[in-house]
Amino acid sequence: MTALLVPPSSAAASHQGALTPVTAEVYRAFLASREGTDLGPAFLQCPSWADVKEGWRPLLLGWGPDPRAGRLTGAALVLLRQLPGTRKYFAYLPEGPVVDWSDPNVDRWLEPLLGHLRAAGAFAVRIGPSPAYRSWDAALLKSAAQPGRRLGDVLASEVDPLGTAVGERLRARGWQRCGDDANGDGDGDAQPRHVFRVPLAGRTADDLWSGLNQEWRRNVRRARKEGVEVVVGSAADLPEFYRLLRITEERDGFRLGRSLAYYERQFAALNAEEPGRMKLYLARHRGEILAAHTMITVGRRAWYQTGASADHRREVRPSNALQWHMLLDAHARGADVYDMRGVPSTLDPGERTYGLLRWKLGTGGQVVETLGEWEKALGGTTNRTLHRAFQAYLNRR
Repeated sequence: MTALLVPPSSAAASHQGALTPVTAEVYRAFLASREGTDLGPAFLQCPSWADVKEGWRPLLLGWGPDPRAGRLTGAALVLLRQLPGTRKYFAYLPEGPVVDWSDPNVDRWLEPLLGHLRAAGAFAVRIGPSPAYRSWDAALLKSAAQPGRRLGDVLASEVDPLGTAVGERLRARGWQRCGDDANGDGDGDAQPRHVFRVPLAGRTADDLWSGLNQEWRRNVRRARKEGVEVVVGSAADLPEFYRLLRITEERDGFRLGRSLAYYERQFAALNAEEPGRMKLYLARHRGEILAAHTMITVGRRAWYQTGASADHRREVRPSNALQWHMLLDAHARGADVYDMRGVPSTLDPGERTYGLLRWKLGTGGQVVETLGEWEKALGGTTNRTLHRAFQAYLNRR
């Protein structure tokens, strides 16, 4: 990875603590520090993610009293995508920046960032603030399922005051929440707005087992009885994972649009950054791999990223066995939360995608609506025009 280095603008240095480009080593050290870990960075904000994403130019930034010497208070991986036919860029911070969103003075973070990116040639910026907005308990959603109903139709179990405050602060500064002009389900987001999370902090393995619903416990027991074996695979097993993924896409009616080379690049980049950061779990039965799932761990967070399974012998429940094993591994590694990533916003049992939500609800966690992604053009007629042109370009893809 070769990061794009841009000299700090005067705007970037006008607030408490400077914002400057930093090296990957300084950036990684901050994420691994207690201060960085407490901010809950996502794997999409690790420097290695820049090596995964082709067609984007990376920029690593750090806030702090002396960022170049490694004294940071916040960090950001910015991915820059050039608008065809111009020398201008769309700046994207997937699930970032990694800053203290509880700070009521968001300008301390965002104004230096916008100034720096404007100097780098960006015409617009998209960010993904980390606070949650609201959440629904699994038991509530299971009882609320009915034809035509969506998540937004159900009163949330909890509304996060921090997320509400951050959303209000962003709107007051001219940021627009992606997808709010459509159905509000986050269709305009690149990352899932609704995710499923299983809390791990302060719980024992017995607590996690009790949190599974009756069907999940029965399926895990069935997998054990049938002799399903769960093992951790290697890069050599990625072609088999990918073969199963294509089967899963065909069966379940979705298309991720990623190549085997993408997963090979991801596996290599994340594990080069930290051995074991990305793991491939395999479920074997009678010598055959029936399911394969990936898990990524950063700090005190773990994510189930992608799952794949065969069409046959599904009755031995290899996917349930995998997820239970991954939950226990995340718990043993000290993760506070196990994030099962995206879920649909539908609560209609008649819709095809509801099956994915129903499956994840069985683990006893919560559906969490994140703040989603927010965009802002960087001022001036030209940048606003380019922003509209870029949005139209994305809509045509």
